[in-house]
Amino acid sequence: MNKGRWIWYPGDFEIYQGLLQNLSREERGVNWPAFWRIDDCRKNVKFYKEYTLEQDTVFTVHSKKTGYIFVQGKKLPFGKPVSLQRGEYRIEVYCGTAAGLPAIYIEGEVIYSDETWQVEDYVSPSVGAGTSPYYVRKEQNPEVWEYEERICLPSSEEAKEGGVLYDFGEELTGMIKLSFRGEFRPILLSYGESETEAKDTKRCYYSQMVYDQEEEIPRRAFRYIFIPGVEEGEISLTAIHQYVDIPSIGSFRCENERMNRIWKIAETTFKLCSGVFFIDGIKRDKWIWSGDAYQSYFINQYLMFDEDINKRTILALRGNDPVSQHINTIVDYSMYWVISIYNHYMATADKDFVTMVYPKVKTMMQFLEQQLDQQGFIVGKEGDWTFIDWADIDKEGAVCAEQMLLAECWKSMVKLSDLAGEDGSIYKEYYKDLTANINYYFWRPELGAYIDSFASGNNKVTRHANIFALLFEIADEEQTVSILKNVILNDKVDKITTPYFKFYELEALCIAEKYDEVKQIILDYWGSMVDQGAATFWEEYDPSQPMESQYGMYDDPYGKSLCHAWAGSPIYLIGRYYMGVRPLKPGYEEFEVAPRCASFEELECTVPVKGGTVVIQYEKNQLKVTTDREGGILRVEGKEVKLLKGETTVLPVTH
Repeated sequence: MNKGRWIWYPGDFEIYQGLLQNLSREERGVNWPAFWRIDDCRKNVKFYKEYTLEQDTVFTVHSKKTGYIFVQGKKLPFGKPVSLQRGEYRIEVYCGTAAGLPAIYIEGEVIYSDETWQVEDYVSPSVGAGTSPYYVRKEQNPEVWEYEERICLPSSEEAKEGGVLYDFGEELTGMIKLSFRGEFRPILLSYGESETEAKDTKRCYYSQMVYDQEEEIPRRAFRYIFIPGVEEGEISLTAIHQYVDIPSIGSFRCENERMNRIWKIAETTFKLCSGVFFIDGIKRDKWIWSGDAYQSYFINQYLMFDEDINKRTILALRGNDPVSQHINTIVDYSMYWVISIYNHYMATADKDFVTMVYPKVKTMMQFLEQQLDQQGFIVGKEGDWTFIDWADIDKEGAVCAEQMLLAECWKSMVKLSDLAGEDGSIYKEYYKDLTANINYYFWRPELGAYIDSFASGNNKVTRHANIFALLFEIADEEQTVSILKNVILNDKVDKITTPYFKFYELEALCIAEKYDEVKQIILDYWGSMVDQGAATFWEEYDPSQPMESQYGMYDDPYGKSLCHAWAGSPIYLIGRYYMGVRPLKPGYEEFEVAPRCASFEELECTVPVKGGTVVIQYEKNQLKVTTDREGGILRVEGKEVKLLKGETTVLPVTH
């Protein structure tokens, strides 16, 4: 059995693949690299490991790059077997490249490459080698991601407006293959996430003239293809959909078919955006955005529980030291990245990952500290983007929502420093001082809310900072009641129109136990997209807008992503709050199951946990819970029952 796997400097694979991802954007025939600093991987590294051999053995080093093996004082080439007799050895492998990823694969029964090898870059102390479960065969090239493929045919083909419209019935990321039933002639492929976009051959995001039947057509996102100037039946289309096969573990079904439909579309949306990394959307930019990714980590936890995509995305976003720019140029996105590390640990208990990434967390926090004012508030500098949300937020001077995120960073640093074996007491002081200043400068008792900015003097109240105050537990009990009344449940405060911040707003309402309200919002907001015929959920949606203007965003008639990762949040809300599954200790060593049965007449749901699943069934006032791992505690209607591995717990439930 083959034991080896490709190895590299930890983080380099993710940084290199992230580089490729952030250079993949295409818009109306123009290639558009990301507009922030993009790091590349190291170009020369040294691997080594010491062995005490009890018997003679043979190994071979494979690499796509240049280098050599150094053992017993000799330099030996890649690709040729190396024989060693019994004894003690230090084996060193040097690998370098002018372009691409320096990586090696060692094939052998006793000597083979894995994470136990050490690697150094001639500057930093040696560390354990990086690996991936996707690269375990010597024939592979870790510079090239190997996608799974599925052949897709149009679900309909219809003559329209002087051409033919092909509807594949689903969003795809694939390559088009053409088959002419007569003689070939040049044709135009016009792509669209919507029928309207595909038929707009002048302004659609993707289009391509095909002059050769064998011409390679790039991988693109679409549901519809329109070909003008042809007749129905003249051309057959086939799409080769490429994807990363991450199985769904979570599932959900209840008596409400509209809610079931919302879950399935959210699942489809999220999985399309879950490839090599969590990306924002599959059509427009396909870049790795930290704000989108932060929410994706939570959705992943309740749908796929794939730890590797979390780590790939975290490492790609961060890049290398030194830090010279905020992630994606956005101040809040740098802070989401810091917060995500402990959240990942809480779900997975992966201390090795925390240890590996912690030095980069520290340097990121040091970078943030450079932008603190006298009150300890973070303030954007020239070139920074203070985003928060697509909303009319007062962003003059220190912005309240940003300070809430910074406070959560300090709180995370207390925990992360402890895991790394360092004294985190200074971070406790930073947190205490910052939260005191947040309440002093931003809380307005007369408004019963936090304002966006005190520098402007406008005392503007939006939902965003107030939502964070609840989520990050900055507001006390009295303030929480006031925020719910004066902001969250106040229709006079501007509504949130992006699924991005709906994620946080609905979570805040769940924390406030407004479950009926949240369920109705999901049914109305996401359900309205279903009513519009959405096969996937959108980047932004305002139900009050007419359909003809729904596709526009960023001053672009088709700029809105109709398949956006953050729109999959109903999966998280259902699993975390309605099923009530959450870790009480890292890695679900202890976990809670507290289903809100009153919200449904019947349900059946599977929720992934670290190392297993929880299956929750409810019907006719009877609750059944089964888990295949230890550590579960069932809490419902004042009862608390220990869940036993492999056994079904049955409880009567009254509303």
